[in-house]
Formats: sequence, structure tokens, C-alpha cells
Amino acid sequence: MFQKILFRYKLLTGNIKANCLLFFTLLFKRCYYGPFKGEFGHLLGHNLPFLSYLHSKGVKIYFCGMELYKPFLVNEQGNSIVEEYIGLRDFFKETKLDSNKAEEPEDVKSLTQHFIKKAKGSFLPYWNINDETFYWYTFRWWTVNNKYTKTYDLSKVYGSKKENSVVIFPRNKGGAYHINNGETWDYNEVANAVKPFFDKVYIMGHPAFSQDLKSYDNVEVLIGNDNKVLLEKCSNSKLIITQHSGTVYLGEYTHTPILIIYKGGNSIGNIEETKLFKSHFGKKYEFSYAFSLTEITNFIKNLNL
Repeated sequence: MFQKILFRYKLLTGNIKANCLLFFTLLFKRCYYGPFKGEFGHLLGHNLPFLSYLHSKGVKIYFCGMELYKPFLVNEQGNSIVEEYIGLRDFFKETKLDSNKAEEPEDVKSLTQHFIKKAKGSFLPYWNINDETFYWYTFRWWTVNNKYTKTYDLSKVYGSKKENSVVIFPRNKGGAYHINNGETWDYNEVANAVKPFFDKVYIMGHPAFSQDLKSYDNVEVLIGNDNKVLLEKCSNSKLIITQHSGTVYLGEYTHTPILIIYKGGNSIGNIEETKLFKSHFGKKYEFSYAFSLTEITNFIKNLNL
């Protein structure tokens, strides 16, 4: 009973805190935000939509986060949506990553601690998204429930030409079955199944979270941390294939349909919550689903290529 009361108290105070922060952020037109060192999906699903909203309101944002995410923090003219970007090197191969947080190497920690100290001493609003209770139980829901979200169409920046191509994200995070993500696919099999239908099959993702595959035939492996290339290929392609993860939000930024593939039954854990968040910052395409290689190829056959 006490735990329930305490939890409700934290939710109440969290919402009061968020409302006060937003009031002063819009009043001063300046704020500190970060440090963001979390997963790709948390960038796309929860942080970038709010940062874009603040930018649309004329707020100058002093942001600390992973340097590799910088290509996403632009508007439809390619201009940065943050006033200052304190970049953190890519350390995802060195540490454990969990949702919105990560264990930082010492050199990275020195930068984030300096940023936090500066933010707290600035007397400007500070969006401390490393406060896990505030972030997980208040902030994420507060942004969508109050429609404090905006999505810039990044295909206007990174798209060059539409290709008869598909992007596949070969997820490899832990390897074990999870009800949200399903079993691990053999992505060579997935690539072989779809390559007859496309001129190019791009295999993309971060090296720390992707299967190690090789290029062959019309399958080009572009595993890496250059998100400008990722945004270009996704913007130019006709389809993105991925397991259920935060990557499914990518289609709203690149104007590309998403096919969610799930192995191990036909009940995808937490999918309704994912759909709910997506509905608040983009509705370009509804998710499509496939639960076997046959369903993947049947979907592509019926796709208007």
C-alpha cells in the first residue's frame, strides 16, 4: 500500500515538475537537455519529438548527447534544431546499454558530469532525462498526452532519389527470445527471401546491435554508425524491414513504410504501446506485420513497387 502511494506521489510531482519546466522553457526560450546516451528507439520515440517541438516554439536548446545521433537533430531545411551540441563519442561497443541510459566510460563521464554541473548552475530550465523515474513514468507519457511532440520529415534533407530498394535491420541484441522482439532471425535467409524483388537490399544498423553479415549479389551490407548514410538509404528505399524495436519509428522520419517481422508466435509484446506513441508524432504509414519468411515475401509481392 505504501509503495502504491509513493508511486502515485512521484507521478504527481513528476507532472508538476514537467509543467513547470515547460513553462519556464517557453518563457526564457532557452533550456538544457540531456545528457542523452540511450538507445536509438528512445531517441526516435521519446526525445527527438519533444526536442523538435521545443525548436518549433523558438527555444534555444543546449543539448548533450551521442555524436552519432547528430544527423537526426535537424529540421526540414537541414538546420540544427539545437543551439549547442555537446557530442559524446560512440562507446556502445564498450558498455551495457539499457533504454535511456548507459554505463559511461570515464572519459565520457567527465563530459557528462561537466554538462550536468553547468546545466544545474545556469538557472535555466534543465531537462534531466537521466532521472529514470521522471523519464520513464512521467516524461514519456506527459509529452504525448499533452501533444508536446513534432516530427520533421528528414527525407526532405537526406532523400535524393527513390530506388527500388529495401533496408533491413539485422537486430542482434543479446540473442535471447523476448516477447517484445521475438526470436532472432537468420538475416541471410531474410535477405535471400527479399532480394529477387529489389534492385538493392541494404543491411543497416549499429555494429554493437547487429548481426555480422557480408555483402553479396545485390545485398549491400552497410553496418556502421554513420546515420547520414542510414537516413539517405531509408529515405530512398520503398520499405524498411525490422523486428519490433524503437527502429519502427524511423519510417515517420524518412517517409518509408515499415514491415515489422516477428518470429515465435503471432502476439507481439508491447506493440499497442508502440503504436500509441507513434500515433502522437506521425501517421504517414500504419505498421505492417509478417510472422514467417513466406509472409514477408507475400507482403512484398503485394507491395506497390
